Amino acid sequence: MKYISFLSIILALLIMGSCANNKDKKKVLSKTQKTPTTIDVPTFNADSSYAYVVAQVNFGPRVPNSEAHSKCANFLYKELNRFCDTALIQNFKARTFEGTVINGKNIIGSFSPKKKNRILLCAHWDSRPFADHDKNPENYNKPIDGANDGASGVGVLLEIARQLSLQKPSIGVDIVLFDAEDYGPPRDKQTQSEDNFWALGSQYWSKNPHVYNYYARFGILLDMVGAKDASFYMEGYSLLYAPQVLKKVWNVGHRLNFRNYFIFEQLGYIEDDHKYVNEFLNIPTIDIIHLDPESSNNSFFEHWHTTDDTIDKIDEATLYAVGQTLLTVIFEEK
Repeated sequence: MKYISFLSIILALLIMGSCANNKDKKKVLSKTQKTPTTIDVPTFNADSSYAYVVAQVNFGPRVPNSEAHSKCANFLYKELNRFCDTALIQNFKARTFEGTVINGKNIIGSFSPKKKNRILLCAHWDSRPFADHDKNPENYNKPIDGANDGASGVGVLLEIARQLSLQKPSIGVDIVLFDAEDYGPPRDKQTQSEDNFWALGSQYWSKNPHVYNYYARFGILLDMVGAKDASFYMEGYSLLYAPQVLKKVWNVGHRLNFRNYFIFEQLGYIEDDHKYVNEFLNIPTIDIIHLDPESSNNSFFEHWHTTDDTIDKIDEATLYAVGQTLLTVIFEEK
């Protein structure tokens, strides 16, 4: 009996030790479960983005009411329809500064359209009818290719759409390609009161969004995001309407070692599409736009509104910096 009692004591001690170990394991498991999982952010494909810029430029100048404009609109819609959960063309008519009625097309694609938690990504896809800042006055009335001013932002967003079709983020995303952004009056006819002749497509969409009562947590506009060594200063209206969004995006850019592109300094107030999204829809929206304080061309990218805004000015490294930053922002949203 003493031997049995001795074994019982040993078994009891072993069981107690086992329970203690199990408690320790539970503590470890509990701590492990609280550790945040690593976010899997897709890798932005700059080659693909560049190919989308080339495809747009190959249509020729995308001036409203032109054949190139119509063909490019069909191409953009087909690409968004291929990648997004839903896609549509929002047709509208607008009157230009000279009284011409143009047939505009805002092209829209959405991911997870039923989710209320959404963000907005946008760019303009039309190109300027006038090279009114060209060094050669004989080119002032010629339309431009708009490789950087228009096509670059769209090229980034089409590649983002392709990536989102392969890996869905946790939030809803709307991509809006605005038309008729660049049909404002040439510089010899510009006055302060004619600002509303710019960004005609975003004005229309902001007053007539594709979804009734549309709202997004924030928006990001891309404009001239493809030139080599581009400098993205903090634009004035972006800081005024959406300072937290601006700082968030710039911080992500710095974290990804794109600090040479995203510069923590303010430079100018730009009458761009985001201004109307902020004012009419109250969606805090920023503008990632190439600004250069040393530029002789209105502080914009060197070939802005000239016949030299051609495909050879597009740099894949810049497309990658912008695209990877946006993908990271999207997938880090909850």
